[in-house]
Amino acid sequence: MRFGYNILFVLFFWLSAPRYFLRMWRRGHWRAGFGQRFGFYGPELKAALAERPVLWLHAVSVGEVGVCCQLICALQPHLPGFQVLVSTTTSTGMAELQRLLPPQIQRIYYPVDFPGAVRRAMRAIQPRAIVLVEAELWPNFLWQAGDVRCPLFLVNARISPRSLRNYQRFGFFFRPLFAQFRAVGCQQPDDARRMIEIGFRPGAVRVTGNLKFDAAQAAPRAGLDVPALLRRIGVGEKAMLLVAGSTHAGEEAILAELLPRLRRRFPDLFLILAPRHFERAAEVARELERRGIQFIRRTDIPDGGPMAPGRFDCLLVNSTGELKFFYEQATVVFVGKSLTAIGGQNPIEPAALGKPVLFGPHMENFASAAQAFVAGQAAAQVADAAALETALAELLSDERHRAGLGARARQIVQQNLGATERTVRLILDGLPPSQEEKEAEHRDGN
Repeated sequence: MRFGYNILFVLFFWLSAPRYFLRMWRRGHWRAGFGQRFGFYGPELKAALAERPVLWLHAVSVGEVGVCCQLICALQPHLPGFQVLVSTTTSTGMAELQRLLPPQIQRIYYPVDFPGAVRRAMRAIQPRAIVLVEAELWPNFLWQAGDVRCPLFLVNARISPRSLRNYQRFGFFFRPLFAQFRAVGCQQPDDARRMIEIGFRPGAVRVTGNLKFDAAQAAPRAGLDVPALLRRIGVGEKAMLLVAGSTHAGEEAILAELLPRLRRRFPDLFLILAPRHFERAAEVARELERRGIQFIRRTDIPDGGPMAPGRFDCLLVNSTGELKFFYEQATVVFVGKSLTAIGGQNPIEPAALGKPVLFGPHMENFASAAQAFVAGQAAAQVADAAALETALAELLSDERHRAGLGARARQIVQQNLGATERTVRLILDGLPPSQEEKEAEHRDGN
């Protein structure tokens, strides 16, 4: 099976390489750590990891990085003898790791799933255990971990019905890989049931809850002064702020079309538009220009005194790591990738801030959280662009409705806390004893 997979993977990789490298180039900073993606980590990393056992955590991108950092903070007091290392796949994820983690935590790029690249990574890092956050399950990586008898953990796991069907279709391939895992922490009972159905050992699977509820409650860090930033571009203190977070293609056009109509009813309405991928800023700018929206890019805001009031209708956020600060000042929040794309982005972060939240029909990646918010009358789910406009108008015109929605959202977040503690216990229970612990047990036994 390995031979067949690697033939197909190499073929797929080189066919998709132009798109893959173009995306890296558009995101910027692609040269930094480029060799790491192929398992070349250099003598400095090996020296830094030489003295202590290594716990390797992997967070795919920005969404998983916050969860991973929260988990590290909770794990470290229990593992004083370990060196923690974190990998990520994207440059935006790496930027978040650099910003959030102290320098003693090693940060690397995850290797592409070539056998040689993964083998070099395993030799360089020699992990005592590996913790994968959510679902980054690459076969060569799992095979190599099994070859060196490295315990595998999967945390904050979820699986959609569609993914379940795909894994079941190729069960002969995936079941032996999934059976290797020492422990799996799932977000919901349905996720746990599906994990067992696709081959994870029943005794290894537990329901630990959604770590993103805890991550949304993390202590605030010093950051962007949004009110001061808005004053510099002439936005008044009493402006109503519609923050559209993590939007995808098509959603910006919808928001640009409904903004002038809403502004006729709410003249102080101002749109803050934050695309999920900041490299799409030029594409989004063209959508805004075609519809006559006066906007300014986040990176073009000059220092100094305020601009003329009313000059801009929209702020286009073409930067990373600042969305939470905009959420903090929002009057209403729209969560993207839910109206014109499938999957949905994270509604928990604005909900934890007590903001009234709206999202579209496609929240597959956050299905249980979205269902909890809607069932608890703590968020509004809309079917299409027309329904979005209607729901926004209702919220903007009714302060009590906004306050009630936000208060119930915050309450649901509070009710779902505790996943971090349960996940820490899952990992600690499954970690193999160190050589020193084995020797101590042997002495005690004698």
